[in-house]
Amino acid sequence: MLQLTYLIILLPLAGFAIQLLWGRRLSDPVAGGVATFFIGASFLVSVGVYLDLLKVQSPVRTFTQDLWTWIPVDRLQVHASLFVDPLSMTMVLFITGISMLIHLYSIGYMKGDKDYSKFFLYMNLFVASMLILVLGSNMLVTFVGWEGVGACSYWLVSFWFTRDSAASAGKKAFVYNRIGDAGFLVAIFLTYDKVHSLEYSTIFANIDKIGPANITAICLLLLVGVVGKSAQIPLFPWLADAMEGPTPVSALIHAATMVTAGVYLLCRVNPLLHASPDAALVVAIVGAATAFVAATIACAQSDIKKVLAYSTVSQLGYMFLAIGCGAYEAAIFLMVAHAFFKGLLFLGAGSVIHGLHDEQDLKRMGNLRHYMPITFITFGIGWLAIAAVPPLSGFWAKGDVLENTWAAHPALWGVGIVTAALTAYYMSRLTGLAFFGKDRWSAEVAIDAEADLPGAHHAGGAIPEPHESGRIMTVPLWILAFFAAVAGVMAISSSRFSLAGWIDPVFGTNLYNDHLGSSAIWTLSTVDAVVAIVFVFIGLRLWMTRAERPALEAAFLKGAWYINELYDAVFGRPSERLAAFCAEVVDPKVIDGAVNGIASVVRGSGSVVRRTQTGYVRNYVLGIVVGTVFVLGFMLTRLWWS
Repeated sequence: MLQLTYLIILLPLAGFAIQLLWGRRLSDPVAGGVATFFIGASFLVSVGVYLDLLKVQSPVRTFTQDLWTWIPVDRLQVHASLFVDPLSMTMVLFITGISMLIHLYSIGYMKGDKDYSKFFLYMNLFVASMLILVLGSNMLVTFVGWEGVGACSYWLVSFWFTRDSAASAGKKAFVYNRIGDAGFLVAIFLTYDKVHSLEYSTIFANIDKIGPANITAICLLLLVGVVGKSAQIPLFPWLADAMEGPTPVSALIHAATMVTAGVYLLCRVNPLLHASPDAALVVAIVGAATAFVAATIACAQSDIKKVLAYSTVSQLGYMFLAIGCGAYEAAIFLMVAHAFFKGLLFLGAGSVIHGLHDEQDLKRMGNLRHYMPITFITFGIGWLAIAAVPPLSGFWAKGDVLENTWAAHPALWGVGIVTAALTAYYMSRLTGLAFFGKDRWSAEVAIDAEADLPGAHHAGGAIPEPHESGRIMTVPLWILAFFAAVAGVMAISSSRFSLAGWIDPVFGTNLYNDHLGSSAIWTLSTVDAVVAIVFVFIGLRLWMTRAERPALEAAFLKGAWYINELYDAVFGRPSERLAAFCAEVVDPKVIDGAVNGIASVVRGSGSVVRRTQTGYVRNYVLGIVVGTVFVLGFMLTRLWWS
């Protein structure tokens, strides 16, 4: 099966091609079924490749499939080749598996949309791009996938582009990601300049030739790229606005796959980070700061999807924190667990929005557990998992991150444990507002979109009685709920399928050893569990029966620390004034002035010269005689002086 690795990418591309050529001819559910089939087929091939890779003797479980020579230019030899190892296969398995479930869910969620087939066209292309990203054997192939998911993200975020907010959100995501991509590109150029290769294996084998300063520069430039893609400080504001896309997009791109690309890339270049402790510390600080800031913002949001969006930013911060500590396995562990429980939470939120006829405001929900019991049970598992309540997956994954952080940087552990408490609180707030309390959705209220900013999308008026989603949407919820519950126990088991035994050889001696004794581990785990349970109780106690607590929802937090306003004041308005100056002064007076000035000179000189062309022979003869006299005079003076 290893020889069929290329099919993992080719199958989603085939689905994309079919949607592109015949999508509009297919009926409403058929287009979604075709797209889901190709993603499911890719998942089955991935399982086969994984089982084949298990047969390769550890720790050298790698396979490279060279497809063709892409760029054969002198010393620049770039191959379109795929690299399979435990890290890339871990990514491939949860990308294809969760994507298959989200595609299945989307068949029901997107039913009746006028651009139904176009949605699945973008989704298939996105999955193919993400698979290129994680399977690329060199930085340039990775960058192709990197740009592919960026383009698909733009199309999917602004999918309902007739809505101004969606169109603006797509542009915002595009701009923020392009800023990050510039850093990634410069890192590629610098790496090639020092190693004369873009193959990961060659780069890692020649680290000594790069030099400490250049290694740090490459790592920091890559960090610029990944803070854009994975929505970390200072480039995280785009992710909340990206919730303007359909909810399955939020689940797939902005929870389970695209935003984890930055985590994957940093783990892939772990030898470089290991060789630059300064760069690793910067990664850890960025992660800790982002986790805390995003968690505080989530505590005051009214839009159910924006709470989950800032939660995603915060959880990604945890992953960056683990990477900065050298705990790459912990970062991957949390990334996989997060894919399950955050994908579940987004799809559960989509089920709530679907059942409430497009209402997203938590303050207009309440008591939904009586009307949507399946959504409540499955969402509840995701809620307790992300809150890190034992024995669900989030407890083990987040605990692994915090243990390593305690050993490496105790001060950052303090930030991490406070963030864990906030996570349990804001997710309990969300659950309390949505599923408990009174039926607030039944009241007819006037919607003032301007006064509500920053708020939530509203259904408007009175909302009909909520209804449970259809089976095609609830089956993926049950599957994700199962893995969100048991993934942690499976990952830490002693079987051959445990995550530690599978992925540790990728990192080897670069993996951080916390050297914690059993008593320290038990103490830290107990603290984690107590914090989670206490703040789950506090969150529910505060928000189960009341929808308004102004003291706990400060405008500062509702406004997301006013970071958007800061960027607007520092970059947006000055850029707008600069553009106006260029349009009103530089363009008409400098650029057009120079062009028009040259034209005026040519026109004036032409007018002067034109006077010599009278058409009279006598004038021309006179000119010839005068010219002859001047020539003869010049020659006589030359003879005289000689």
